[in-house]
Order: sequence, then structure tokens, then C-alpha cells
Amino acid sequence: MADITETIRTEKSRTAFSVQAGFLVIGLLLLLLAPFFFYPIFLMKLLCFALFACAFNLLLGYTGLLSFGHATFFGGAAYFTAYTVKAWGLPPELGILVGVAGAAFLGLVMGFFAIRRQGIYFAMITLALSQMFFFFCLQASFTEGEDGIQSVPRGHLFGFIDLNSSTGMYYFVLAVFIIGIAIIWRFINSPFGMILKSIRENEQRAISLGYSVARYKLGAFVMSAALAGLAGAVKSLVFQFATLTDVAWQMSGEVILMTLLGGIGTLIGPIFGAGLVVVLQNYLATSEFPVTIITGVVFMVCVLIFRRGIVGEFYASRLGRKLGFEYRR
Repeated sequence: MADITETIRTEKSRTAFSVQAGFLVIGLLLLLLAPFFFYPIFLMKLLCFALFACAFNLLLGYTGLLSFGHATFFGGAAYFTAYTVKAWGLPPELGILVGVAGAAFLGLVMGFFAIRRQGIYFAMITLALSQMFFFFCLQASFTEGEDGIQSVPRGHLFGFIDLNSSTGMYYFVLAVFIIGIAIIWRFINSPFGMILKSIRENEQRAISLGYSVARYKLGAFVMSAALAGLAGAVKSLVFQFATLTDVAWQMSGEVILMTLLGGIGTLIGPIFGAGLVVVLQNYLATSEFPVTIITGVVFMVCVLIFRRGIVGEFYASRLGRKLGFEYRR
């Protein structure tokens, strides 16, 4: 009887792996063919914000920390990359590395103060520090104030790949997106990620088991900040500018909206949520109704009908379980 049960379990695992691998292959093929059917700039914006939402979900969905200051890392990296590429003449790959390093440093500083509190106090500290950085960017000379850093050159990747071509830039952004998602997947499925999940479920129990909860939280905060910075750095090259909009509190609220719409605690959910928000912003920008109101209505409907988010509800459904998906929130 035990052998039969184990055989059934093994067969289910194989089926789940095959189904998920199939979805992955189909998704990659669609992304590779997408620039031939859709506007590349729109697709690059979607990929940048999808990576941003996944980076935020790493903190909220897998660690249980709600940050209202992630625009600091997204916009800060955009400023650092734009300035170093334009003023210092750095190649795009080095400019992106500077942006990611700057975002990680900001995450280290902000996380050092924020992780000392929990719940709403943690959220308010991140919001306050984010606003401080916003006013710094408003007053600093290198950010060029309300005008922002404009006409940022894309340059040549590794000296020979021309990023001024929309197609070439798209596939570069796609490669960065895939690398970022792979890093997040490896992070959440590592022993470090398992400890983060245990902290999310029962922090006091994790402390009683001897784990240094503060260090793990800080590590997750810095990793999330670095990946959010990667998204912001690439975004500054895509649109060739960095402005105060990237560091405003509205950007932090937007990424929270994306993550909640898709489903926190899922890898695909924030990608889906970011796609939904970006599509709404793009195609409703010329409508008579304000985009924010329409987005808010969509958010309320999704919260009332899909309590776990759209993808989260699918994972929790019978069809999702049959296909081998599991909702782990």
C-alpha cells in the first residue's frame, strides 16, 4: 500500500513538473516572438515593472514585510545609472551595476532602521525614509530637479551590441528579466528562502529555533532592493531618462497594487499584475476617465472576488491543483 501511494505521489510530481515546464516554454516562446507583434517600448516597460513587482513580492510575499518605500530603490537606481552613463560615459552594463549597487546600499541603510519595527510601524518608517530620499532627489544638483536626467545614451552593450535598436534593446531587457526571475526563484527555494517563509508564518518560533531574524530580514530587504534597482536601472536606459516620478510615493503604491492584483506569495502573480496595470495605463491613457480611477475600480473588484489575487486564486482552485500548482501564501 505504501509503495502504491509513493508511486502515485511520484507520478503526480512528474506530471506537475511537465505541466509547469510546458507553461515555461510557451511563455518564453511568446516573449521571444512578442516584439514582432507588439510595440517594443511597451513590452520593455511591462518587463521592467514585472521585475520590479517580483522584487517587491520577494519582501512582502515571502518575508511578510510590507514596504511603502520601494520607489527609493527603483528610482534611485534609475538616477544612478542615468547619471553615470550620461555624465561619466560608462557603458550600459557598468551603469546598471552602479545602479544596482546604489539600490542595494540604500536598501541596507533603510532596512537597518526599518526592520527594528513590525507591521504598520515598519511600513511607515519605509515611507518616511522614502520621502526623505524623494526630497533629496528634488534638491540634489546631479538629478537636475524637476526636469530629471534626460537624453540618456543607451550605448553599446559590451562594446559591440547596439542598444539604440529597439529590437536589440528588447532582447537585452528580456535577458535581464529572465536572469532576475531566475535569481528570485533560486533565492526563495534556497535554505535562506525557507527560513524567510518560516519568519513570515511565525516569527517568534523562528527566534526560538535560534535564527537571527533581524539578519535574515535585512538580507531579504537588501536583495529585494537590489532587484528593484535592477528594474529601475534598465528602465532608465529604455526610456532614456530618470525623473522624480520614479522615486515618488505613488510608484511605491503602484508596485503594491501590481503585487496584490496578481497574488502575493506566487512567482507568476506579480508578473501578471504588472502586465494588467501597464496595459490599463497604456490603453486607457487617452480615455475620458482618469486611469487611476479605473485602476482603483479594477483593484476593488479583484480584492472582493479574488482574495488571494488572480493567480493566487487560480493556484488555490481545483484546476490549479490538478495542474500541479500550489498556493504557498
